[in-house]
Amino acid sequence: MIHFADRLAEAVRAKRTPLCVGIDPRWESLPAALRREYGDGTLAGVTRAYEAFGLRVLDLVSPLVAVVKPQSAFFEACGPDGMRALQTTLRNARERGLLTILDGKRNDISSTASAYADAAFDGTLVDGKRLPVWDADALTVNPYLGEDAVEPFLEAARRSGRGLFVLLRTSNPGAGRFQGLDCRGKPLYRHIAEAISEWGRSNRGSCGFGDVGAVVGATHATEVAQLRQLIPDVWFLVPGFGAQGGSAADVASAFRANRLGAIINSSRGITFPFMPDDPQWEQAILKAARETIAKLAEVVPAS
Repeated sequence: MIHFADRLAEAVRAKRTPLCVGIDPRWESLPAALRREYGDGTLAGVTRAYEAFGLRVLDLVSPLVAVVKPQSAFFEACGPDGMRALQTTLRNARERGLLTILDGKRNDISSTASAYADAAFDGTLVDGKRLPVWDADALTVNPYLGEDAVEPFLEAARRSGRGLFVLLRTSNPGAGRFQGLDCRGKPLYRHIAEAISEWGRSNRGSCGFGDVGAVVGATHATEVAQLRQLIPDVWFLVPGFGAQGGSAADVASAFRANRLGAIINSSRGITFPFMPDDPQWEQAILKAARETIAKLAEVVPAS
């Protein structure tokens, strides 16, 4: 089984870009044509629109990028039909050879954490057989409950060659209230960074990175650079690029000298660069993806 970090490095090199496309379907932002086709006033209709849109996004971006990140919240908000649409989206992405990050920000303890992890990765165990649920390549995890809550996710990921991205320094404006708290002479997030590096160090791939990554927002450029120096063996998942204000220059320091080490996520900037009534919305998505890849290449030349 190929190590998760090696699969990620190989995928990024193959597509020659670190761009990750976030799939965050929002009803009010969808193309008007899809809303007219599926808008019957039910959550089932919304779900059909989300699925159709997500699959079309995959059609457009799969030749260009290596990684996609569906946000589970938007699908979960549609109930059982939405969950099935999330399954379909993840499965379709895998069939296209894309790596998938399920953005669920899960965390709990003991058997509950194990259930979350089993669902995310190789499946729920029933009578000795694993029955896949999401079958994602990686999952976002909240570290707030501590090491014993992260451990079940680590165990499940390593059993099936998957990876984790642990929330470290997030891109939202209010993140510093807790993440930046002084704790024994340094901000709390630096303690979390050291733990992430420690967890990943016990299972490194041949590329030198562990299977535990960190979520580090593009909106904190100075801290991105500091964290790269502090934890050089950790893959970064970098949100906040584009619509949230992060620029290509802000993320340049997230990479190591070999041009690996970070995947840069853009969600709204790629999937909704159009007005809903624009009949050329597909061309707008392609244009946004290509322009973003070009911007990143200016500061992070293809490895």
